[in-house]
Amino acid sequence: MSTTYRSAGLARRTESLTSSAIRDLLALTARDDVISLAGGLPATDLIPVDRIAAAAEAVLRRPDAVQYCETSGHRTLRGVIAARESLVRGGVSVPVESVIVTHGSQQALTLLAQALIDPGAVVVVDEPAYTGALQVFSIAEASIESIPITDTGMDTDELERRLTAGLRPAVVHTVANFHNPRGVTMSEQRRRHLAALADRYGFWVIEDDPYGEIYFDTTEFGVGAPPPIACLSDRVIRLSSASKILAPTLRVGWFVAPPSVCGAVELLKQGADLCGSSMTQSMAAEMLADTSWLDAHLDVLRREYACRATALTSALVAEFGDRLSVSRPAGGMFAWATFLDGTDTGELLDAALDHGVAFVPGTAFASGAQYRHSLRLSFAGSTPTALAEAVRRLGAAHSASTRAT
Repeated sequence: MSTTYRSAGLARRTESLTSSAIRDLLALTARDDVISLAGGLPATDLIPVDRIAAAAEAVLRRPDAVQYCETSGHRTLRGVIAARESLVRGGVSVPVESVIVTHGSQQALTLLAQALIDPGAVVVVDEPAYTGALQVFSIAEASIESIPITDTGMDTDELERRLTAGLRPAVVHTVANFHNPRGVTMSEQRRRHLAALADRYGFWVIEDDPYGEIYFDTTEFGVGAPPPIACLSDRVIRLSSASKILAPTLRVGWFVAPPSVCGAVELLKQGADLCGSSMTQSMAAEMLADTSWLDAHLDVLRREYACRATALTSALVAEFGDRLSVSRPAGGMFAWATFLDGTDTGELLDAALDHGVAFVPGTAFASGAQYRHSLRLSFAGSTPTALAEAVRRLGAAHSASTRAT
């Protein structure tokens, strides 16, 4: 599914470039007759377009919204993010200077890779992993080491065994809250363990958290997820984004990091884009600072996504029974499922597209043979009725694929 780019006259690093399998799949699923469970897109019907329009009208009355801003981001937005990050960390003050605003969190990850990773350096990722991270670290010419994740997040015991045996990563990247693609959340015990390992061995942890605000099962952790890994070590860099809770089109992401990292990334960013959009950053600041509105908006997202997650997983269980193991998401946008009857989801995808439904095969996230039977399904972008129909089509595709073999 992915495309490799190589051409004479281009830099050597372009020889290893591959297009994201998910991005390629999105192009194939743009047809109106396809219900796509493939992309990690927030629900279009839940994007607060009226509030975004009001924010745009308000900020355009200010001259600073149409001018260049600091490379590190509009100071008002950085202040709002610092205040929100302080709340997440239990009231521990986060200085504005430790916040860098980027053109989405993917740019943050790219700039951090440039700042922290030399060619050939080891980077540890989850297995299965967020494909955007794999793409970034491949471009950085890192040596990628995968650590399996379980229902409680990255297996930090396995990480410690490899560290003891001599593994020396520059960076460990993990999606600790409502993992993409697995949907699981790292336990507090494993967060503490990972932070302690970072302190002992001197690597950086990139805590990628675009989904932490979208929680809907509060039974295990009380409210939301456990405290951030960044609360536990100074060697943790936290990434987040407005894309999943406000709108992707704002292209507002950010990270919080120690001064040395922020300074290096700011210099790199000067060479990349000089600065981001003052207008969209000011709009994001206005909406994130409007706490009464934002809290009500997040309540709607959590309630609706919880309903959609239940609709999808219940339909899968009803359709496939014990032939399919299905995760029960406590937040975020994804469910992970594994066929127990030997179904190859790469082959199933072709039949699924013929039946008008799309998903992402597990092999897009990891190369192990066991992932040939898994798939990631996004419940965020479809209504419960559409999700039920998508699962019906998937069942028909599975039956057709089984008969064909």
